[in-house]
Amino acid sequence: MRPHHESGANAPHARRPGTALALLAILAAPAAAQAPASGATPQATFRNPILESGPDPWVIAHDGIYYYTHTLGTRIALWRTTDVTDLAHAEQRIVWTPPKTGANAHSIWAPELHRIGGKWYIYYSATAAGFKDDAHRAVFVLENGAANPLEGEWIDRGRINTARAGIDGTVFEQGGTWYFAYSPYIGAVSGLAIARMANPWTLIGGETVIARPDKPWEDRGGRRILEGPQFLKGPAGDLFMTYSAGACWSDDYALGLLTAKRGGDLLDASTWTKHPEPVLRSGNGIYATGHNGFFTSPDGREQWIVYHANPAAGMGCTAKRAPHMQRIEWSAAGTPRFGPPAAPATRLRKPSGTRGSAAR
Repeated sequence: MRPHHESGANAPHARRPGTALALLAILAAPAAAQAPASGATPQATFRNPILESGPDPWVIAHDGIYYYTHTLGTRIALWRTTDVTDLAHAEQRIVWTPPKTGANAHSIWAPELHRIGGKWYIYYSATAAGFKDDAHRAVFVLENGAANPLEGEWIDRGRINTARAGIDGTVFEQGGTWYFAYSPYIGAVSGLAIARMANPWTLIGGETVIARPDKPWEDRGGRRILEGPQFLKGPAGDLFMTYSAGACWSDDYALGLLTAKRGGDLLDASTWTKHPEPVLRSGNGIYATGHNGFFTSPDGREQWIVYHANPAAGMGCTAKRAPHMQRIEWSAAGTPRFGPPAAPATRLRKPSGTRGSAAR
């Protein structure tokens, strides 16, 4: 089972899930996701991690501004900046604290900020007061109509009406329809499920389990887990979903990838094909790579991934997990290439179009 202890205000997110041969070769290619920035000035580069602590990091860009958040356990905070590599100097504000009782009182994990229909929404996982078991975990959502999500009032829209207990809710629009994905508990394992949305806090028409842990590398740390689903649209229009596999306390925590058949029904499990090997795993002195998000550069030319990782082996699933980011490369066929994690000493170029320090 997953640990459920917390340590003060920075409580950890204690959990954690062409031809076929040509596709394998592309996804398994060892080339780095971003070449070192040789010759670039220090002001134009950065090094990972971008914060010393930040489990389950999330980044969204909107109107030239980056908004960032991560698991704090007892509250939700947002960072606001024009330079996501300079979060240490970003404007930061606690935007919501949970009630002392009720279904969403404890273990506030994996917040994600999304813009839907001109309003802001934060999806997050929580546990009911008085419980630490998986059966009392669910995904909830907050709503804010202000232009700046660090301002205005956050309204609690309650629990997403998923069919099962679970965690790690995320949303995505495809073809005019909004979809919700999360990691449900299915007996002793965690899988991935998807459903249509009637509105940002209501699912409609039932949900489909599209993946279960059936690979050896999805069984690490004593538990079979798929979690942290994230949608990614490719430059050729293909749709992908990354997920975190294995237990987060394992050094082998890694990212897996599902590919949706073009034009397929996203609620049909047969539409999704699982890549047989991880697409981002430990390497270059970085361990337990997982729970990622995607965002674009300020000028819209580049796709980036943010994920958490440990700087040494055996560190487990604590608040010491820190956010790392690097650029995604794309093959000629439109397949993402994540590459190995960049080593801590490697200077990387900032996202293209980055124009300065924190937005105030």
